Amino acid sequence: MIDRPRTLTVLTIMLVGLVYVAMFPEADDMKTNIKFGTWAGTFSFLLFAMLQFRDGPFIRPHPAIWRVVLGLGVLYQMFLVFILFQNKRDARYIISCIDPSLGVPLPERSYAENCELTYDNVKNQLDIFVIYHIVGWYAKAVVLRDYWFCWILSIMFEVMEYSLQHQLNNFAECWWDHWILDVLICNWAGLYLGMKTCEYFEMKAYSWRGIKQINTLKGKVKRTVQQFTPHDWTKFEWGTTKSFKNYIAVIGLLFGFLQAELNSFYLKYLLWIPPDNPLNSYRATLLFMGSIPATREGYQYLTDKNCKRFGPQAWLTISTIMTETIICFKFGQGEFPNPVPIHVAIFWTILISLLIGYAIWQFGIPFLKERMEITIKEQNETSTSPSAAGRLKDKDA
Repeated sequence: MIDRPRTLTVLTIMLVGLVYVAMFPEADDMKTNIKFGTWAGTFSFLLFAMLQFRDGPFIRPHPAIWRVVLGLGVLYQMFLVFILFQNKRDARYIISCIDPSLGVPLPERSYAENCELTYDNVKNQLDIFVIYHIVGWYAKAVVLRDYWFCWILSIMFEVMEYSLQHQLNNFAECWWDHWILDVLICNWAGLYLGMKTCEYFEMKAYSWRGIKQINTLKGKVKRTVQQFTPHDWTKFEWGTTKSFKNYIAVIGLLFGFLQAELNSFYLKYLLWIPPDNPLNSYRATLLFMGSIPATREGYQYLTDKNCKRFGPQAWLTISTIMTETIICFKFGQGEFPNPVPIHVAIFWTILISLLIGYAIWQFGIPFLKERMEITIKEQNETSTSPSAAGRLKDKDA
């Protein structure tokens, strides 16, 4: 059975709704009109995205859902660009218009007090954010689908917290909070569950019969649930040492994920958004939903020689993370007077030098050797060719 497009039907329904709104008496409150107008404009754009954006790499539960995710990402990117052109005071005011409870300076908090490893101290650090922590690393495992990659990312984020304690007080944590609660418990639990989910979908046998072809009620219910699982599953093998292109891509992806994490902390601090505010969850959910197809598109571009075009979701995700970073740099001017500690500068100098040195040793030197061997071979072939030999005889004569 052919699935007919319903674009004109949806357009008609939308226009009828707009005509109804035009005939409905408008409210005298400007804030109410702006609020409903903004929501209606957003809904209209997402409706267009759902119907007209091109399909991404996923078709389950429905391609239209992933088009809406892309549309939401476009709206968020547009909002970030708009915020970028404001000053810090006006940006905070705009955020407070979204949520009137915002616009108030945040109290500073440090987690590096009472660092003795005791039951009471550990218990005081356990709150709802532990669950968020586990869920976040579960999501990263599902997106990246690589144990080693996730563990490196987990450790590097703790290193980033150590490196930026002089700027944000809430990066200051006790050693056992960093390495026991975060890395060995929360991060490990999320990564383990996420990788087990990946293994399940990787080994699962997929059967995608239509619901109408299934006779039993139990089978129909099972097929309905399967609609919300992947149609197929691609195991990511990043091959960091396979080529220089892979090496750069993996390093870029690693620091991209780290930067997205850091942006959440800096945006909260600079725009006065408390950690428990729903806006943080909305942002994290949107980035997670966008990073699923974005990582898949990036992996295909990296590994598939026939793929010549960078996917739209991957392009948009990179643009979003970098725009957030630019906002943090702009609004952060004058906010962090403390200089970079000398041991932090030395550590990052050594780490970056090692990354560059490894790339030269692994890819640069073999490439130069290969080019030299090719050049020498070409010179030998030229010197022993018949035409070259003939020229030598003419010179002797």
